[in-house]
Amino acid sequence: MRIALDVMGGDLGPRATIEGAYLYLKEAPKDDHIILVGDENLIKERLKHIPAKFHERMSIVHAPENIGMNESPTEAFKKKQNSSMVVGLNLHARGEADAFVSAGHTGAQMAGSLLTLKRIPGVKRPAIGSFLPSEKGLVFLIDVGANVDCKPLHLLQFAMMADIFVSEVFNQKNLKIGLLSIGEEEKKGNAVVIEAHQMFKEKLPNFYGNVEGRDIFKGTTDIIVCDGFVGNVLLKMAESVMGMIIKGIKRSIGANLFTNLGAFLVKPAFSELKRSYDYEEYGGVPLLGVNGISVICHGSSTGKAINNALKVAKNMAMKNVNHLIAEKLKEKEMS
Repeated sequence: MRIALDVMGGDLGPRATIEGAYLYLKEAPKDDHIILVGDENLIKERLKHIPAKFHERMSIVHAPENIGMNESPTEAFKKKQNSSMVVGLNLHARGEADAFVSAGHTGAQMAGSLLTLKRIPGVKRPAIGSFLPSEKGLVFLIDVGANVDCKPLHLLQFAMMADIFVSEVFNQKNLKIGLLSIGEEEKKGNAVVIEAHQMFKEKLPNFYGNVEGRDIFKGTTDIIVCDGFVGNVLLKMAESVMGMIIKGIKRSIGANLFTNLGAFLVKPAFSELKRSYDYEEYGGVPLLGVNGISVICHGSSTGKAINNALKVAKNMAMKNVNHLIAEKLKEKEMS
């Protein structure tokens, strides 16, 4: 398994990405290999902090440029051909890497993946999802920003791709799929959602029905489908709410002796709560629908998150997720 890693991507840059590569290789089979894509001098400097025996399982591909977070995604991808993201995706497209992972500019990675890797046959629109916590575990929300305007067929394909990804990569079976709307009744919602509901009923045997915003954190379904505009708003609101909850708990702790004692007793529960909301636990998610494996990580990814993102990339390849998506679309006569 050869995975190209954008070393320059993310807020923490080479320190976090190379640490993540090291953590991955510590547990991975001996023939797994990480291609470190980025500024060669910076990479060599960081490799001094990694045990020498792992160096032979890492190779360096020099890419001196980096796509900044404020740059136009498509323009930057086309102009900065020596950037770590462009070089890494091209390695994957040429078959010199089995997957690509980055914590860099999300928009550029989505645009670049589509331009470089193209689409899986039959896929109308690639989409990106994200895990959210719920009372029953994690919920996969899709789309969260790749497509702000969608047709009913797009939403149906998002559901099918998410079903395959979550069930195969995270070994979760018998998943329930919900369609986000303003009411449970099948006639509730805008024209796109109402039409999509009928398509879901016909094509998806595990379709639960419409779900509302309050159902997300209840864990009513395992997968929730919506357009990228709504999904992105939901995702960012969920992140801010979690941050507010954690800050509120920390402020309360230490107020007096009794709250300190109480905090000590419930510390395991607090730790589990934080873990369930922590993006580092799943590392990253792929842009589903492109004809390759392009895993998108959170901009603040630490070594732990990068490690888990590399595992997602490997599992995507090992489980032949893209092949399964193409077969599913063909089976449903949607190609």
